[in-house]
Amino acid sequence: MSLKDPRTLYLIATSTWFAAFGLQSVVFAWLVTIVLHEPAELVGWAQSAILFPGMLLILLAGALADRLGPDRQALYAQLFAAVTPWLLIVAIQLDMLSYPVMIVYALLMGCAQAFVTPARDGMLSHVAKGDIQQLVLMASLCQFGFQIVGYAIASMADNLGAQTVLIVHSLCLCVGALAYWFIRSSGAVATAPKSDLSVIQGVVVGAKTVFASPVMRLVVLQNVAMASFFMGCFIVCFPLVIREVFDGSSFNLGILNAANSAGLALTILVMLRIGYVRRAGRALLLSQMVGSVVLFAAASVNSFVLFGLLVFTWGLCGGVTMPMSRTLMQELAPPEQRARVMSFYAFSFMGAGPLGTLFCGYLSELYGPQQAIQICAVLMFLVILTMTLMSTLWRKDFTPNEVSAEAQT
Repeated sequence: MSLKDPRTLYLIATSTWFAAFGLQSVVFAWLVTIVLHEPAELVGWAQSAILFPGMLLILLAGALADRLGPDRQALYAQLFAAVTPWLLIVAIQLDMLSYPVMIVYALLMGCAQAFVTPARDGMLSHVAKGDIQQLVLMASLCQFGFQIVGYAIASMADNLGAQTVLIVHSLCLCVGALAYWFIRSSGAVATAPKSDLSVIQGVVVGAKTVFASPVMRLVVLQNVAMASFFMGCFIVCFPLVIREVFDGSSFNLGILNAANSAGLALTILVMLRIGYVRRAGRALLLSQMVGSVVLFAAASVNSFVLFGLLVFTWGLCGGVTMPMSRTLMQELAPPEQRARVMSFYAFSFMGAGPLGTLFCGYLSELYGPQQAIQICAVLMFLVILTMTLMSTLWRKDFTPNEVSAEAQT
């Protein structure tokens, strides 16, 4: 791959977005949980504020990307995201940082994410040159690998200062926007044919496509469960455990997040060596069940080192789950509806996310963060076990030809 190759540019854009995401996730949690020292309930609401715009806007954003072109939408939305960190930089400089300022920042960044995500996913098949699963795995590897870089930089926020970390955050997003500009200039993304459907009608058509497919329905369902239980634990309970159980700082939070992403990246490297995974459904379900058991165990320990090792193992499981679910949705989506279909995929995760963060925030307030993690792990295991017993996803093979045939029907 060369720097002129649209696949390389796509991976650069993906890498810089998730490096910035890694920076943001640590700094945001650190500022709310440790610097402002907000209670568990308000930590849950703050994390939900990042996800609420996705819940409200991402389906419209997916339909809009199919109409305007995913490359154009990704470019403009990422530029908006690059400006947003300056709200916090200025607030810190003027000594005006407060919980309401954090909420405004979270809502603005959530809006940017709602428009970037379906556009980026809708663009993938245009630049993949036929091998979708491989590019999904490579993009996932870049995602989690560069998240580790972001986590590592953000873990030094106590020494560097939040402003420095936020400036790096903004610069990462600017580099990604430049990559989208080059993709757009290359003409790699085909112009969408004009449609007589309104944006709302486009959303309805995308919904019918997703729910008409048994496989896509199940992928969406497990995504909702993962957002409700796993995401809530990761972004609400984990920072609270760092604060209340281990008396930690931004360094501990960054190390923990990096351990999770390292596990994800390691699994994806192995999968790239293995090649095409035929039983993607079985791999998806099995990884979720094992992940639930590991998460339960992580909440039962009082050693930070052991906690980190178990979170790393949890990441190993996630490294199977995420690319397999994303691959199935990408390959089953009709080409002219890909951004819309992928917006439903993202919506099932981001839309359920606020419910999960609030659920975990209140659970942590009532029972403590470790007990909240255990409850979520048990609920996730029961959901996946039910899907395993009551669907054909465990037994079904997926080859490129079979997936293509289902997509056409």
